[in-house]
Amino acid sequence: MKSLRNLTAALAGWSEGADLPRRQVGVLPLRTGPDGALQVMLITSRETRRWVIPKGWPMKGLKDHEAAAREAYEEAGLIGRVSKRAEGSYFYHKRLKSRDAVLCQVQVFRLDVRRQLKDWPERAEREGHWFSVQEAADAVSEAGLAALIRAVGSRSDKDARAKR
Repeated sequence: MKSLRNLTAALAGWSEGADLPRRQVGVLPLRTGPDGALQVMLITSRETRRWVIPKGWPMKGLKDHEAAAREAYEEAGLIGRVSKRAEGSYFYHKRLKSRDAVLCQVQVFRLDVRRQLKDWPERAEREGHWFSVQEAADAVSEAGLAALIRAVGSRSDKDARAKR
């Protein structure tokens, strides 16, 4: 297990002696599009306007999957069924208001979106768009997030074929 941690650390750019990454939680919002294909919602970050998933810090009194679902509501107005088990995680460097950057590890939960509200807390601060799995993976900057999007899309395709 330690060797896997060291490999992950090396790929993410931090070493055993460095500070551990800060933990965040997020959702991968999914729905079936009009053509029957799986779609992923991405939102823009507030500062850099990059395409990202809804995410944030863990919240006291909420389980991680509940906090992740709360972020989806606040950042994109999304309501749905969130998985209690994470699909995976990825690393990225977050720029703080102080202009310093910190390494974060985001634990990602699947959110099967049932609806999007007409109004939500950060509506004026972000844009959201539904992408195909491939388009979403291509739109994000973080290689780990792109790989996670592709993996979830691939698993969903296999599950759909198995149900036929």
